[in-house]
Amino acid sequence: MTTLHGLPPIINAESRILILGSFPSAASLAAGQYYAHRQNQFWRIVGALINQPLYDMDYASRWPHLQAAGIAVWDVYATCEREGSLDSDIRMGVPNDFAALKTLAPELTRVCFNGKTAGKFERQLTGMGYEVRVLPSSSPAYTLSFDSKLARWRAMLSD
Repeated sequence: MTTLHGLPPIINAESRILILGSFPSAASLAAGQYYAHRQNQFWRIVGALINQPLYDMDYASRWPHLQAAGIAVWDVYATCEREGSLDSDIRMGVPNDFAALKTLAPELTRVCFNGKTAGKFERQLTGMGYEVRVLPSSSPAYTLSFDSKLARWRAMLSD
């Protein structure tokens, strides 16, 4: 099995909220884009939260809207071994360098985990002084309805 390498973060110095997924899907790795699988609800959910049609935009056009809303995107794992795209198949995961967040995003206060696999890092990020929330996965493998996911994700932006 070969080692897979994740994507660089979408982050800047003004980021206040970081959404951490687990590791990019096979479709995302092939495209070099976060949440590239068209059935993943991430872009629809976040677009609804910030009142922007992110799902309908090309990938590069999404970034400025995320950054204007103070939202950053990354994954908990920098590298791993995995066949397919399921989180349950992740092996030999090496975490990203979360200590770099203090430099990359000094305004960051909240970390939201996109699903329970990413949420396994909740204690680590809490220990770094961040407010954390574990959200329902935007993956099509997690079968909660869109409206239910959206309602739970709304808490990401509330205080």
